[in-house]
Amino acid sequence: MQLIVGRIGRAHGIKGDVTVEVRTDEPELRLGPGAVLMTDPSSAGPLTVASGKVHSGRLLLRFEGVNDRNGAEALRGTMLIAEIDPEDTPEDPDEYYDHQLVGLDVVLADGTLVGELTEVLHLPYQDLLTVVRPDGTEVLVPFVSEIVPEIDLEAQRAVITPPPGLIDPAQAVVASSRDEEPAAADEKDEKSGGADA
Repeated sequence: MQLIVGRIGRAHGIKGDVTVEVRTDEPELRLGPGAVLMTDPSSAGPLTVASGKVHSGRLLLRFEGVNDRNGAEALRGTMLIAEIDPEDTPEDPDEYYDHQLVGLDVVLADGTLVGELTEVLHLPYQDLLTVVRPDGTEVLVPFVSEIVPEIDLEAQRAVITPPPGLIDPAQAVVASSRDEEPAAADEKDEKSGGADA
């Protein structure tokens, strides 16, 4: 089974280093020196990791055969793909591979069906679960323990405890109303004797 583990960004320096947007919870295993990665587009690879380091919070990799800035810049935007055994699971019991999550039923704590988990979106600051509701609409659910407290692979379900309005916008709690703001401004004018005083 193939797993996207990163995306190549800009070239860094003149010796062939590239920045990598990491898309795996196991970068040491999947992107470590010696790792052979397939690519999308396939014409860019396979690529073998020669070395890696973290610089200013970013992962920098150098690949065998890429020795200058031009070669590194040519790889920009390339997806890095690792071949994994479908039976493998992450070492941390609270981590999951995307293929383990796609297809799960998403339910509320009381068992009410919300929809089917169809995709895991890996954004720079947070992962989101794409859930397709029975009526065909999509909902994006932040993949954090406060909102997704339970993943049960055996039962093939993800339990969510969404805040009001996440699943049904009609249930959203409004903190303040714009209708109240002009009234508050009028009161302020009255207390200060009005704008013309």
